[in-house]
Amino acid sequence: MRRLVFVCILSALCSFAFLVFASDIQPARGPQLKGEMTQGSLIRGQVPVGHQVWLNDTPLKISADGYFAFGFGRDAKLSQQLRWINNEDVAHTRTLMLQPRTYNIQKITGIPSKYVTPPKEVSERITLDNQQIGQARSFNDERTDFYQDFIWPAAGPISGVYGSQRVFNGTPKRPHFGVDVAAPSGTSVYAPANGLVTLFVPDMYYSGGTMIIDHGHGVSSTFLHLSKGHVEAGTTVKQGDLVAEIGDTGRATGSHLDWRINWFKERLDPALLVPQR
Repeated sequence: MRRLVFVCILSALCSFAFLVFASDIQPARGPQLKGEMTQGSLIRGQVPVGHQVWLNDTPLKISADGYFAFGFGRDAKLSQQLRWINNEDVAHTRTLMLQPRTYNIQKITGIPSKYVTPPKEVSERITLDNQQIGQARSFNDERTDFYQDFIWPAAGPISGVYGSQRVFNGTPKRPHFGVDVAAPSGTSVYAPANGLVTLFVPDMYYSGGTMIIDHGHGVSSTFLHLSKGHVEAGTTVKQGDLVAEIGDTGRATGSHLDWRINWFKERLDPALLVPQR
């Protein structure tokens, strides 16, 4: 009887030791991701402190508390590779399969010809506009405002969607990379998330009044066709702060807000970050 009790106790201790050992050798927890796995989506993630992460061959910026972001453009390949190295220098790979999207084609007439095919004398102005926008979107600071749940920056019906291609006066143009909110000129525009204003120009050739708010790690919001700005470059804003007013400046067929989201040069769909209307 004593021998049987001893064997049972020994067996239990061995099983416990095995469980403890097995728990110690479990692979490190992988990146926790939020966002829709589809073309045009911003993906936010978090890893334990000390991890390194790559999207395909691009190293991602990791904050001090493990947050990071990346995005997929309108026509991104459907198979992507997320790689990471944990604190034990063990490499892991996860395949991300994206859902394809279909896009609308919009035909718009009545646009002044100077905006469809701009005259040569404004080419330098357009180049300067693009340089300013590119510089503002190249910020890569430490803020992690991008991890917030975004809100709509303005009230009004949706009049244009991400990815649609517009045909102006019969001439196909680049796809639309924002979401349009139709509202009267002067309607308030609010910060969709915390951030730093990196650009405000009241009269760019194509986009008219243009504002960019940086949310950190290369993620930014751009507002186009504004009639007025309430903040200047260098201003830190909180989610819900009044930053501008809707207008019809630049190449616009009516008063509306064109809201865009970028991850550096990748143009993403803002509608994927906010409640559906």
